[in-house]
Amino acid sequence: MADKPRDQDAFVNPFNVGGGSLMLAWQLKDKTVLIVGGGEVASQRLDSVIGTDARMVVLCPQSGLNARTRRYIELFPERITYHDRTFTGAAELNEVDLVLTAIDDHIQSRDIVELCRQAKIPVNAADIPDLCDFFFGAQIRDGPLQVMISTNGNGPRLSGLMRKKLQAGLSGYEGEAITKIGALRAQLKKRAPGVGGPLGRRRMQWMTQVCDKWDMEDFTQLDDSMIQGLLDEGWEKERVPTIEELGGKPIAKKAPSQETGSHPAPTSSFSNAVPWSLGLITGAALSFAYIKYARLS
Repeated sequence: MADKPRDQDAFVNPFNVGGGSLMLAWQLKDKTVLIVGGGEVASQRLDSVIGTDARMVVLCPQSGLNARTRRYIELFPERITYHDRTFTGAAELNEVDLVLTAIDDHIQSRDIVELCRQAKIPVNAADIPDLCDFFFGAQIRDGPLQVMISTNGNGPRLSGLMRKKLQAGLSGYEGEAITKIGALRAQLKKRAPGVGGPLGRRRMQWMTQVCDKWDMEDFTQLDDSMIQGLLDEGWEKERVPTIEELGGKPIAKKAPSQETGSHPAPTSSFSNAVPWSLGLITGAALSFAYIKYARLS
């Protein structure tokens, strides 16, 4: 007797059970992030946090500030509060939502982590992965698109190498396309308002059909007039018109970007995994648009 087809809905990948982290898009808008330190690692933490609309507090003597950290403080005084001193104790944690230590003194880092544990504040201690509540990873950012690669503290350098490989396979249109998809969905919800139910399912099905039929490059051409035309000719008539029907034109796909002086990657299990990963990124891009603009519901 032939084996029954595997029920894909019930399949659990045994290789992904345990040993990983819960990957989240943490919303830090209007939260307070304390950064202890002012050197190169602190500037990297500022790189990551500045895009979240969080408030930041930097504790570091003037002598310990590197050029980029100092420049951040100068450019964003309304976002970054700077104190010319070292960490003084538990009082520094008052009204703080997240703590990042970026200092060479591991003993002091451990003391700060312990204070954070007592105050129930999530903390990341640079170069001490066993004390971290979360890790930083290499990131691809294109407008609203964010893709993070994490090795869970095992090999930060490898995260950076993977980021370069994955980014080279992106078209460069993803961020703009996601923005336009969000604008389309917002207009669709105005035309067909409501939360959930048959109408909500119909909206999602139609948006899925549009995303399946159109190339990423097509979405970048959408303006307000074309969005209304797409809704008139597509949503209202239960079909998906082409970009040409709306007055657009095919756009040649960009060649994958190459860094100056780079060499072809050798064939390996790592490089063979890249095409699959790129498909994941493209799917993540479209999924991000749905998730982000679902807040309009």
